[in-house]
Amino acid sequence: MSSFICPVCGKELKPNNGNLSCENRHSFDIAKSGYVNLLLSQQPKAKHHGDDRLMVRSRRDFLDKGYYAPLLKSLAETVKKYAKNGCVILDAGCGECWYTAGIYDYLKKSETEPQMLGVDISKDALALGAKRGRELKLAVASVFNLPVGDEACDILLSVFAPYSGKEFGRVLAKDGVLIRVVPLEKHLWRLKEAVYDAPYENPAESSDLDGFRLLCKHEIRETIHISSNEDIVNVFTMTPYYYKTSAKDQKKLQNLTEIDTEIEFGILIYRKQSGEKGV
Repeated sequence: MSSFICPVCGKELKPNNGNLSCENRHSFDIAKSGYVNLLLSQQPKAKHHGDDRLMVRSRRDFLDKGYYAPLLKSLAETVKKYAKNGCVILDAGCGECWYTAGIYDYLKKSETEPQMLGVDISKDALALGAKRGRELKLAVASVFNLPVGDEACDILLSVFAPYSGKEFGRVLAKDGVLIRVVPLEKHLWRLKEAVYDAPYENPAESSDLDGFRLLCKHEIRETIHISSNEDIVNVFTMTPYYYKTSAKDQKKLQNLTEIDTEIEFGILIYRKQSGEKGV
């Protein structure tokens, strides 16, 4: 069982000689690294979707140093409260799977083994993510058109990823749980101060979501010491700030050899409201 559905006709996809195919003979190759590309692009000439190779490698290298370990620990503990053996967990916008694999490993060590699915629009991200474990079932696709059946998931993760209320409501089972992670106002504030002449705080996000009931919210506010220029450049490059920053401001990073800066995250836990298939 692949746990994914055909993006063309919606039928179940099954393994078939190195690819996934449905009863209507739509077929999708499985890459050597293990992910499957289920993205049906409306722009066939486009060569790239989502985060590029520089961003995903910077994210991998930074996260693998453990700077965001407090977030991973809290997130894994939160998922554990709602997870059961055999439950289906979908990480919608999984990137290179640092959180996906970390949560899976934490659950398995706690004697809870789920089916762990990950979807991201970036092939570069999933090429790296697939190396974190064959247990992860990964597909290139958009969070706005998830290749997953109706009410097929027990838990849905959205970690710094675009929010798609209609699709999240569709794929979550009755009383399913949505766990979102968002940056809080002062996230990476001192790093911003070192780069920008007039930095601004992240806008506060509303916790109200149609079709979902907020169960609780956790906040993580800590200060980390980033100990090398390489790590400073990586954390900046892995964020959307990089491509929105002038060359002049980017050069300021080259003079930073270490920095103390805030990490601030909000973890919001929701229950799907009964009778809601989408919003």
